[in-house]
Amino acid sequence: MAQEKTITLTVNGETRRLSPTANRTLLDGLRELGYVDVKSGCEKGDCGACAILLDGKAVDSCLTLFWQAAGRAVTTVAGIGNVNNPHAIQDAFVDAGAVQFGYCTPGMVVATKALLDANPDPSDEEIKAGLSGNLCRCTGYTRIFMAVHQAADALRETGDGS
Repeated sequence: MAQEKTITLTVNGETRRLSPTANRTLLDGLRELGYVDVKSGCEKGDCGACAILLDGKAVDSCLTLFWQAAGRAVTTVAGIGNVNNPHAIQDAFVDAGAVQFGYCTPGMVVATKALLDANPDPSDEEIKAGLSGNLCRCTGYTRIFMAVHQAADALRETGDGS
């Protein structure tokens, strides 16, 4: 029997370790570590519900093997902000009414963070491209686009992209 290697990574600023099997996904490993804010949706990379930031880039954690995150920084939606200290993106999603059912919201917030970090003033076409890996069946996307524009305005106004 092959010995499992302990993988060390940083999740939301905290060093975490896990000894996963070689085929363990980052989604499964994060949930095993207690990060239930990472949603499990389609588990084949179609919906974006499991999106996380890996060294600042949005990726589907269901398609990423846990070992690929070794030594890297993982940010879940809870690492962007929380109910006691929400990020401007999270505030904008609430204010714009872009959170109806909410299952897709963590992935949408993560994808929006990656988009606005790369492009602080995106057009609708750029938002469409930036969120293209995330599906929402409740909002019709209009309010999500409003939220992204609102968050972009707020972040430019405060100069705070964090």
